[in-house]
Amino acid sequence: MSYRKLGKPTDQRMAMLRNQVSELLWLGRIETTLERAKEVRRLAEKLLTLAINTHEDTVKVTKQVKVEKLVKSKDKDAKKVKTYEIKPMEFTNDGPRKLAARRKIMANTRDLQELRQPRESRTAYKIRTGDINHPLIEKIFNELAPKYQARAEEKGQGGGYTRIVKLGTRPGDRAEMAILELV
Repeated sequence: MSYRKLGKPTDQRMAMLRNQVSELLWLGRIETTLERAKEVRRLAEKLLTLAINTHEDTVKVTKQVKVEKLVKSKDKDAKKVKTYEIKPMEFTNDGPRKLAARRKIMANTRDLQELRQPRESRTAYKIRTGDINHPLIEKIFNELAPKYQARAEEKGQGGGYTRIVKLGTRPGDRAEMAILELV
């Protein structure tokens, strides 16, 4: 397999492709040159296939969790006392294949953060995004992978998650432009 060099040194090229793959997976569509679009499509399809093949690999785990309780004492002068109780709770963790896939996807994408909505307060934003550490990775595994797995089962084929639409040439340098979007 030969890769296009896109007129950039390796480190700059890989950073550019990583950024564009992240933006494509986050926004669903990007506009770029045709050659870059072909390279981004190649990487995005591999990452999506990896997520689709592993997104159902989960393990149920029971852990002992320390739960804090406030207890009032019977004296009028006494304050509330914190006590701790250990309860078993069930959690769902990633299986080994999904964990390896998650780490590989994290290595090949940029960590994008959820943006605040217009007129959304800081506290509402923190409540909405508080338990999500890596929003792009969660979107890939929770939204895109199940959607494309259902599509693959329906059509009876894998791959073909992206589409390139040619736009013509750019006025400044006559570069062939294209829109790359998720199907």
